[in-house]
This record gives sequence, structure tokens and C-alpha cells, in this order.
Amino acid sequence: MALSRVCWARAALWGSAVTPGPHVTRKLQLVRCGLAWGAPRSSKLHLSPKADVKSLISYVVAKTKVINGKYHRFLGRHFPRFYVMYTIFMKGLQMLWADAKKARRIKTNMWKHNIEFHQLPYREMEHLRQFRRDVTKCLFLGIISIPPFANYLVFLLMYLFPRQLLIQHFWTPKQQIDFLDIYHALRKRSHPEILCYLEKVIPLVSDAGLRGHMTELCTKIQHGTHPAVHDILALRECFSNHPLGMKQLRALQMKALSRAMLLTPYLPSFLLRHRLKTHTIVIHQLDRALAKLGIGQLTPQEVKS
Repeated sequence: MALSRVCWARAALWGSAVTPGPHVTRKLQLVRCGLAWGAPRSSKLHLSPKADVKSLISYVVAKTKVINGKYHRFLGRHFPRFYVMYTIFMKGLQMLWADAKKARRIKTNMWKHNIEFHQLPYREMEHLRQFRRDVTKCLFLGIISIPPFANYLVFLLMYLFPRQLLIQHFWTPKQQIDFLDIYHALRKRSHPEILCYLEKVIPLVSDAGLRGHMTELCTKIQHGTHPAVHDILALRECFSNHPLGMKQLRALQMKALSRAMLLTPYLPSFLLRHRLKTHTIVIHQLDRALAKLGIGQLTPQEVKS
């Protein structure tokens, strides 16, 4: 056996014409192929560092999406109620982040072009106003969550009182409809109180014509008649000075107006007066921007809001 191997090796090296067996021929072919092609190449693909980073990022993103999809299916299958809350929370965070980016873009544009708030278009003005209110509510939740273990209590309060503590991005579709009805009912409940205060101050109006006009207007409203714009504007002088000017309003009157505007009535009188004045100025600016845009340009959701 050893002698035959030596003979075939010599034949392979010196080109002998001796015909080898099939087993040896196969080995000889493999050896020749190895010599012809050189050492086996490494299977690793050498890329540039940037390509390596991009491929790694794409791999991580793909794997994350797969794991996230499995996690969502697991929650939806085993914990359906928790999955609904989780989905609403994640979508709310995405919408809040999108609002923050849009607000930053609006503020940057205002800074670049030296534009004031009242000069903005209606939709940008409304977006900034609503975003400020949302951020204020989020900051309040963050502050009361600072003490140790207070975050667990905050989560419970958010679950029990979503209308008061959560912004609209974290409401369910049913809650959005129900809460709009609740807000409408709160405003409607404060209207009789406001009319009652108006009737009490009618005798304090110095002009007899304005007294009669205000009495007639209050009677129409109490009977369900919606006043015309010119009827309200005719009484503008009564609300500019005594007795219905902003500086002359009593605390109970300001609380009733705050409830009608969905503002907190549980504040000192000077803060109530400041908030009412600021809020009415913003409403006036929004009305002017809306008149410039045109009511017909509003979407159904904007009209409902």
C-alpha cells in the first residue's frame, strides 16, 4: 500500500504515463485544484466602515421591528385591555412629538421673519395655543410625580381622571366624544349664572337706552333666542367701562365666566382677572385670523373643535 502511494506520487510529479486508479485520480484532481486556485479564501465580506455601520443599523432596525411585532401580538392575544391602553399611549406619544416638532418649526419661522403671535395664520396660532396648554398639563403631571413613589399614585389618578389630567392625544375615541359633550354641558350650565349677574348690574348702567337694550337682550336669550351680532356690539360700551369692565367684575362673576371658558375658577381674584383678560385677547386674535382664513376653509374636525 505504501509502495503504491509512492509510485503514484512520483507519477504525478514527473508526469508518468502510468494510469492510476480511480480513487487516487480523484485525490490527485483535488490536489491540483487546490494548487491552481491557491489557499481557500475567507468567507468574510470586507466593507468600508460606513457600510458596516449602515448594515448593522439596518439589521438592528429589522430585528427590532420583528420583536416589536411579536410583542404586540402577544399583548393583543393575552392582555387585550392592556394592549388597547398601551396602543393609545404609544400613539399619543407619537402625536405629541409631532406637535412639538411642528411648534418648534412655527417658533423658528416666527424668529426668522420677526413675526408676532397675532400675525400668524389661524391654524398655526391655534396649534401653538393648544400645544402650550398640553405642555402645561404635562409639566403639572411631571412636578407631582417628583416625590418618591408618587408616580404610582399619578398613574392611578390618570386612569381615574383622564379628562382632567391627560391631554386629548391619550384619550380613547369614545372618550374624545364623551368629553366634548361634558365640556359643552359645563359651559351650558354656567350660562344662567352669567345672565343672572348681567340682570343684577343692569340698573347700574347709566345710559337708559343701553339699559333697555340689555334687558331686552337678556330676555330673548332666556327664551332661547340667539342674539344677532349687531345686538351684542351695540352693548360694547357697557363692557368697556363700569359696571361690566374687566377691572370692575366681582369674584363670583369672574368665576362664572371662567367656567364658561373652561378655565379653573379656583384661583384668587387677581389671577382670575389676569387669565380672563389673556384668554379673551387670544380669542379675539383667533377670531381675526379665522376671519382672514374664511370659515369655509375649516375642516369638519376643526369646526367641531
